[in-house]
Amino acid sequence: MRSVKIASASIAQPMDAGIAPGRREIFRLVKQHTSREKTLPRRALRQIEKLRGSLFSAGDPILVARAPARLDVMGGIADYSGSLVLEWPLAQATVAAIQSRSDALAITYSFSAADLGLEPEVAVPLENLCASDRTYAEVADLFAKTGKSWAGYVLGCVAVLVAEGIMPAPARGLSIAVCSDVSIGSGVASSASLEVAAMSAIAAHYQLQIEPLRLARLCQIVENHVVGAPCGIMDQVTASLGRKDHLLAIRCRPHEIVGDVRIPDAYGVFGLVSGVRHSVGGNRYGRTRAATFMGKKIIEAATGQRTDYLTRYSPADYRETLHKILPPRIKGGDFLDKYGRTDDDATAVEPDVTYSVRPCTRHPIYENARVAQFAECIEHGTEPAMMGAGKLMYASHHSYGRWCGMGCRETDLLVRLVRELGPAHGLYGAKITGGGCGGTVAVLARADACNKLKDVASQYQQRTGLEAEILRGSSDGAAHSPVESIN
Repeated sequence: MRSVKIASASIAQPMDAGIAPGRREIFRLVKQHTSREKTLPRRALRQIEKLRGSLFSAGDPILVARAPARLDVMGGIADYSGSLVLEWPLAQATVAAIQSRSDALAITYSFSAADLGLEPEVAVPLENLCASDRTYAEVADLFAKTGKSWAGYVLGCVAVLVAEGIMPAPARGLSIAVCSDVSIGSGVASSASLEVAAMSAIAAHYQLQIEPLRLARLCQIVENHVVGAPCGIMDQVTASLGRKDHLLAIRCRPHEIVGDVRIPDAYGVFGLVSGVRHSVGGNRYGRTRAATFMGKKIIEAATGQRTDYLTRYSPADYRETLHKILPPRIKGGDFLDKYGRTDDDATAVEPDVTYSVRPCTRHPIYENARVAQFAECIEHGTEPAMMGAGKLMYASHHSYGRWCGMGCRETDLLVRLVRELGPAHGLYGAKITGGGCGGTVAVLARADACNKLKDVASQYQQRTGLEAEILRGSSDGAAHSPVESIN
């Protein structure tokens, strides 16, 4: 990846798009390393070896892939509106192991499913998973039973590879085992970590040459259409292309890699897990996303101009024009009668629901500008600049709650506790990470501020009775990690 630094800009440009007149690149793009190190944890390898003679045959090799979770540092819920986002690949990751079978079954096994009250092993006949006339809705029905739902993230990868014409239906069955140290439901993209690990293992097993961004898109199809969660693509891109100790800058139009943003050595990114379950499959996230696309459709009708992404507009555009165009709220049925369906294939407008169109449309436009400003602050790397970056995180968190109606009291409390200690104690900014409600708060802090984060966690536990786990460390994405063979 080429190295570029230009002082300032309102919006950074994708690497392959050149530099637009009047704009300059704000990121230092760090050259990708070519060396690869062993990344698979010994615990995961020991667990996989224990399945020989049961799920896996004793003599044949097993291919193993790994993909990390992530912290959404800036951008988050604006990803589906084409925003610039900054993502931090975590040390926590999912490992997927694959081997052929002699029968015609696709079987997946999870080491943690039983602890979550789910079926640890799910088997599906290949003909049901990969039939040429099978729709994604019919594939989703295979995993509709609550205890089997997790298997859709894994075996859904096989169905999508076949349905999208990447490979023919397998002639033999396959076994896939997954193990993970990623906290489920904590808002750090455990599902993307699982999908990318499984998709990478399957691709290696069938010797498929899939470009990393294409692989991320295929995983998004799994989540949107097999699992049924209306997520954007930033999580899958980070699990695939993230770099250890760097923020991955992605412009989600739909997935342009801008580069790797290096945080100065004196500073770091941490996570505080609230203990409140996070989900992008709930009504609040889906309604917020639907309202955003409704706003886009209303703007297009009012201006007579088609726009592919809301973030083509600036905050000045919103203040001067769009605010007046957008209704504060509109009932789904009234919208459908006047404008028809939106162009979002992951959500549907419900006739009886009232949507907060104006505030939900406002958020991504302002958030996109905040992300660019945040990256510029990180690029400067001075103490005042890092304080400015922290203020942008607080503004993002406020917008997420006030304008999108998301978040929860517990994550708000964590953000408030970080802010009360502030830069004097090495804590610069905090915001909820990802989309949905609950989950994890991302924190920008001095690299040596872990003890202060422990103080935050202690105060949080005293007030809520919940233990806030501290996430630290980073690791490479699947595209930069070797798929290993266990013989």
